[in-house]
Amino acid sequence: MFTGIVVEVGTIQDVREEGNGVVCTISCQAVLDGLGLGDSVAIDGACLTVTSILDHAFTVQAVGTTLGRTTFGGFEAGRRVNLERALSLGQRLGGHIVQGHVDGLGEVISIRREEELVLIDFRMPADVASVTVLHGSITLNGISLTVNALPAPDVCQVSIIPFTWEHTNLAELSEGDAVNLEGDTIGKYVRHLLGMPAAQSIGGAAEPEHVMKAWGY
Repeated sequence: MFTGIVVEVGTIQDVREEGNGVVCTISCQAVLDGLGLGDSVAIDGACLTVTSILDHAFTVQAVGTTLGRTTFGGFEAGRRVNLERALSLGQRLGGHIVQGHVDGLGEVISIRREEELVLIDFRMPADVASVTVLHGSITLNGISLTVNALPAPDVCQVSIIPFTWEHTNLAELSEGDAVNLEGDTIGKYVRHLLGMPAAQSIGGAAEPEHVMKAWGY
């Protein structure tokens, strides 16, 4: 489990094909402190297992299903990625509950600065939109963010403070870029308990009859 607080921005050092996936070598510093084989690291929001530890770097393997569900399929040497180690018991939850399981890809619609803030609008797949609520939480490229606005049923806006802008890879995004999205974990469980299929509702609104049946009315 993670909390969506980026520890460090690492750099993809090498990407090589292996089987139906790839092996990525990621150079970093802070994340390597105490890192062991088999540990979990969230890389741009995708939880992957450490397969080897090198001087100033570590490797992970992303299989075909990961490539198809995340931005990993487009990773190349030189790309900067957000990194977070898995939580230890007793640590503070600085962000929100993040599993590191990417639900789907979003698309950046606009990036604009308003005084000291940067507003990012991005399109969400139905699976993510259905558990996204105003002022709730969403994970974008591994970063825990608050939903600032919902301009359209499938569009989310987040407001980025200067510290986050400077200490993550968000500043490297451009309009049209794909981003890894993870919907709110609690919202996904609520949706399941209500008997709603993952992509049934866009923007979290269900048919009233369906909700009443789910509650036994």
